[in-house]
Amino acid sequence: MAQAPSQQCEADSELAYLCGAQKPEDIVAIPGTRWLIASGFVQGAGLKLVDTTTRDFRPWFIAAPAQVQPNHKVFPHCPAPVDPALFNTRGLSLRKTGEGRYRLLVVNHGGRETIEVFDVMAAAGVAPSLVWRGCLPMPEGQVGNSVAQFDDGTALVTVLTRPGTTIGDFMLGRRTGGVWQWQPGDTAFTLLPGTDLPGNNGIETDPDQRRFYVVAFGWHAVVIYDRADTAEPLARINAPDFMPDNIHWSGGRLLLAGMRLDEPACGGLRKVDNGVADPMLCHRGWIVGQVDLVKERIGTVAYGTPRAGFNGLSAVALAGRELWLGSFQSSRIAIAPLPNSIP
Repeated sequence: MAQAPSQQCEADSELAYLCGAQKPEDIVAIPGTRWLIASGFVQGAGLKLVDTTTRDFRPWFIAAPAQVQPNHKVFPHCPAPVDPALFNTRGLSLRKTGEGRYRLLVVNHGGRETIEVFDVMAAAGVAPSLVWRGCLPMPEGQVGNSVAQFDDGTALVTVLTRPGTTIGDFMLGRRTGGVWQWQPGDTAFTLLPGTDLPGNNGIETDPDQRRFYVVAFGWHAVVIYDRADTAEPLARINAPDFMPDNIHWSGGRLLLAGMRLDEPACGGLRKVDNGVADPMLCHRGWIVGQVDLVKERIGTVAYGTPRAGFNGLSAVALAGRELWLGSFQSSRIAIAPLPNSIP
């Protein structure tokens, strides 16, 4: 499926929209610019470069010759460049590596289960560009969900459900996933002990380079780990009445987003019937939260009621005074104002 350009579509009483985005499951801001990067959880949806000023986007990685410069020394086990026609993207992680330079990691399901690696250049006054550098194959049978990285190049990837487990399992609180780690020079990912949670979903590292945060979807919580010893988590912070999905630092805030947990329009809580979880096709309210690491709580930044044109909120990025919202279900990006009460 070819990635479509952005389309104008009508706003509703709560949200503005940028349509044609093909399930933008994750979304991150390029710091200090007007640009965002959005994923596409559909075969061929790939990556989108989003202009928050003009409110449009364009397909970004098309495998043009200038976009493909593999580093075989660092990524010797990557067989070939990713195929844009298959590129099916999920979690994103962006890390600054120099002035106007970033390393972008992308969870890919298109044709292979890998973490695709790009270098992003964001010089002042011009649109950012990117170059594919290689990939990190996931272990056999493991499907990545979200990705994060430390400044030393270490990559962390969550697996929502390991082989033999289901969404229904983690909705019932059973441990189904894990966090896998790759460090420069490693030949493969290794599983970090103690990181098996009910539905390992979003993941983010701390600027202190010592801790990382994992969303346990089945618990509706953020679990904090010390990277030096992951055998036991440092803390668990529960979310107030919503199901966090992706988690990212954005504009100096540790933000996370997800659907309302107890939604009257959908009969209340998500149900598990004979071990099978409700696919949540019923439209639930949307919530953006912010993690307060000092008080160990998640505060509500913005929220809204079920929207006819938008469901499956899974990610948020802050651009100026606007919240840009991604979805694992909808074919659009939503935009909400940051409430005036939020400094």
